[in-house]
Amino acid sequence: MSEWRQFHSRAELDAALAAQLAAELRADLRAHPRSSIAVSGGSTPRNMFGALAAAELDWERVAITLVDERWVDPDDPDSNEALVRGCLLQARAAAADFVGLKTPGADCDAAVADVAARLEHLSRPFTAVVLGMGGDGHTASWFPQAHDLGMLLDPANPARVAATDPVTAPHPRMTLTLAAVLDSRHIHLHITGAGKRQVLEAAVDRGYPVASVLAQTRTPLTIWWAPDD
Repeated sequence: MSEWRQFHSRAELDAALAAQLAAELRADLRAHPRSSIAVSGGSTPRNMFGALAAAELDWERVAITLVDERWVDPDDPDSNEALVRGCLLQARAAAADFVGLKTPGADCDAAVADVAARLEHLSRPFTAVVLGMGGDGHTASWFPQAHDLGMLLDPANPARVAATDPVTAPHPRMTLTLAAVLDSRHIHLHITGAGKRQVLEAAVDRGYPVASVLAQTRTPLTIWWAPDD
C-alpha cells in the first residue's frame, strides 16, 4: 500500500512534499470545518517546514501537533516543539493552532492523561502524519529496545499517546501510538540518504519498528526519498 517518490535533491523533495501536504490540507478543509496534521522533528524536515509555512491555505482552521516529543522544556535545543515553532509556525502558518506534547511536569509517565486530553480536541482522522526514521529503524519514538514497544505498535491499542523510554537515546519520550498514526488519511515517510534507504528496505525482514507502518494496509503510505546533498 506504499508508494515511493524519489528526487534528485533534498530541495526538490522538500518543495514537493510541502506542496503535497498543502494540497491535502486544502482538500480536507473543503470538506470539513477543521483539519489536523502531525509532524516529526529532527533535521530532515526543517527546510520542508519552511516551504509548507508559506503555503496559501486557511491556516486558522488547521491544528498542528507532533508525532513525538522528548521530555524537555520547549526552549531546549532537543525539543521538537522548538523546531516546529521556529520553522513551521511562521509566515502564513503562524495562524495555525499548535498542540504540543510536553506539559510542565517533570514526570513523563504522569503526564499521559493530560496530553491525551489535549489531543482529544483535534479533528480526526488526521489529514496527514509525517514520519521520519532513525538509522536503527525507529520511527516516532518507537525504539527497538523500548520495553513497551509491543504496546506502542499494537494497532488495536485504544491509547493514542504513550510515554516511553527509548533506552538507546536520550530523554524519556511522549509519542503517538501506531493506532494514532494509522488514524490518518495519509502517512508520509520522509527520509534522505543511501544509508536510511538501506535500513528502510531491510526493515520488514529485520523487524524494525518502522516495518509496522510499511506492512499495514489501512492508511495510504508515501515514502519520500532523496540522496543527501
